Amino acid sequence: MGVYLSGRYSAPLLQRVYGEIDDAEFDDRLGEIIRFENTLADDGALILKFWMHLSRDAQKERLEALSAEPMLSYQVKDRDWRNHEHYDEFIHAAEKIITRTNRAAAPWTIVEGVDPYYRHLRVGEVIKAELERHIAIHENLPEDAPPRPEPHRADEDAVMRSLTIFDNIDLSVRLTDVKYPKKRKKLQAKLGELGRKAHEQGQSTVLVFEGPDAAGKGGAIRRTVWSLDARTYRIYQFAAPTDIERAHHYLWRFWSKLPKAGNVSVFDRSWYGRVLVERTEGFATEDEWRRAFGEINDFESQIVDHGILLLKFWLHISKDEQLRRFEQRADSPYKHWKLTDEDWRNREQWEQYEIAAHDMVQFTSTRAAPWILVEGDSKHYARLKILKTVCDALEQRID
Repeated sequence: MGVYLSGRYSAPLLQRVYGEIDDAEFDDRLGEIIRFENTLADDGALILKFWMHLSRDAQKERLEALSAEPMLSYQVKDRDWRNHEHYDEFIHAAEKIITRTNRAAAPWTIVEGVDPYYRHLRVGEVIKAELERHIAIHENLPEDAPPRPEPHRADEDAVMRSLTIFDNIDLSVRLTDVKYPKKRKKLQAKLGELGRKAHEQGQSTVLVFEGPDAAGKGGAIRRTVWSLDARTYRIYQFAAPTDIERAHHYLWRFWSKLPKAGNVSVFDRSWYGRVLVERTEGFATEDEWRRAFGEINDFESQIVDHGILLLKFWLHISKDEQLRRFEQRADSPYKHWKLTDEDWRNREQWEQYEIAAHDMVQFTSTRAAPWILVEGDSKHYARLKILKTVCDALEQRID
């Protein structure tokens, strides 16, 4: 068993951050690493890779704390502070490394590095479970061998749960019914004016909406496009691919739906189906959905580089709130059609979908196309947050 600190990724990462190699050479170096890791994996080796993540502020605090401790100050070198000054460049290069080299044969696990108890337990949990699975495969044990560890298991202790992406969302936020209509109309009027200016200037926009069943995506979309010129926007809803769509690359059916100059395309579910439902339901192999993180990031980079405004919203609700909305739909004469057997079946896999969404946000929330997490237990609050976000982003682009 070999344990590597940085290892083969360190040199190309530093060289790219400090401009010693360009993007093309950086990509070549990553290609060499992928081929090397495939060689080891094909020979039976188990490869586990951990990215220990720290925010800019947390990294600064840690460097300052170590520097102030006489027994530990030797650990902080001038190069550490120089690297901290290039934090954004490191994150950008790291995004490329992780998405490009995240393969089933050598998967990455992103670990929040602030809390020592969490990161120690998380890394140990992954190593233990992967060793068990690897041994089971090589001993030809049954298919029900221990699965890959889940970041959100219900039996995890509080300190581990407090650092997960969705556990940090405050779903208790509310907006009074009295304030909502006035604020909504004001934001809709503003968006209508911005939409007209964007159309005149040829500024295109793509809005992506994802989230659990009954999270309020449809209602949020209706309130968002309400004041836009109907001739300038299109709403696309995606379900299981057709035979023709399955005959193409999975991104094919989304390319043709991108907006022309000055128009808006709204995606009610999107290309993220590959790493959500297809992953959870087993329609995509592990190598396919892991590879998809990099493919999606490249796809979105091309959209953004073309000048299109891309906003991605994840509407999150609690499991209890989802049940309440399901029951409300079942009792409503004009909403019961929204509730299907498929919705109830998906609810039984809540934890698996949450794990997939957790990975999706970690691997595809990039500087070019970050995820916007929306507190969705209050529909009024969620709708206003989305409206305000779209207005602010458009206003910045137009100005």
